[in-house]
Amino acid sequence: MSFEPLFSTSICYGSGAPEAGWTLAFPITLPLAGLALIYAAGATRLWRRSGRGRPLRMRQALLFAAGWGVLTAALVSPIHALGERMFAAHMIEHELLIAGAAPLLVAACPAAALLWGLPVAFRRALRMVGHGRLLQMVWAFVTRPLNATVIHGIAIWIWHTPILFEAALERGVFHYAQHASFLGTGLLFWWALLPRPGHQQAYGSAVMHLFFTSLHTGLLGVLLLLSPKLWYPENAAGAALWNLSPIEDQQLAGLVMWVPAGLIYGGVALVLAGLWIRTSGTRGAAHALRPV
Repeated sequence: MSFEPLFSTSICYGSGAPEAGWTLAFPITLPLAGLALIYAAGATRLWRRSGRGRPLRMRQALLFAAGWGVLTAALVSPIHALGERMFAAHMIEHELLIAGAAPLLVAACPAAALLWGLPVAFRRALRMVGHGRLLQMVWAFVTRPLNATVIHGIAIWIWHTPILFEAALERGVFHYAQHASFLGTGLLFWWALLPRPGHQQAYGSAVMHLFFTSLHTGLLGVLLLLSPKLWYPENAAGAALWNLSPIEDQQLAGLVMWVPAGLIYGGVALVLAGLWIRTSGTRGAAHALRPV
């Protein structure tokens, strides 16, 4: 495979196990470090100005730290290097991006802290660009729950076609593009569905889209689990070193996509359904108390 980290340290997992090291490639580590530093600077400035809002800022910072940690684990830890040899590890990496890091980062509402972490001139320039009519129209379109769900689903399915999946294993540019599309569309998907301060949330719609996403990703996982044919032979090079046959490696990857990811989508859907019921009950009670 030609996708090699620019700098890495190796960690051996014992005799017979494939060697997998930390991926310290600059195209990955520099953006991660920059993101953390910018957020830390902005969050510190907001903390000083928050007053009574500090408990909320603390919760957001903890959520961001958790999301950044999961993102780093997916892209930098030995999971990434092992994912080039085992399909199951590759699938774990993808699920960490889509169903782990993305919802945590969205729940952290990091936009304000990230903006405050930038120099004033750059912050003003971003605000001017953000007020552009065309950009606002595009953003409004892609962040509609249905559109975000479809875009995210297309990214998942199209990258699991054998020709693109194996291209991502063999060429660094495609590998980065694959991860960027999973994380980017995952952020878009969760941003469109998770409740945010000052945003009127359509809980029923969010539950429906989470159910649909769980359904089609679970279907892909079941297809991988039950298929007698090996989909990605290039990604099974290290399966034997873990006492797995290539088809068993694929089956394990299918289980990872089907069960843990499905539990996350289903769990969030249940929470949103509970909020939907509670807010509906509150509105009904308020309506009943209105004078006739």
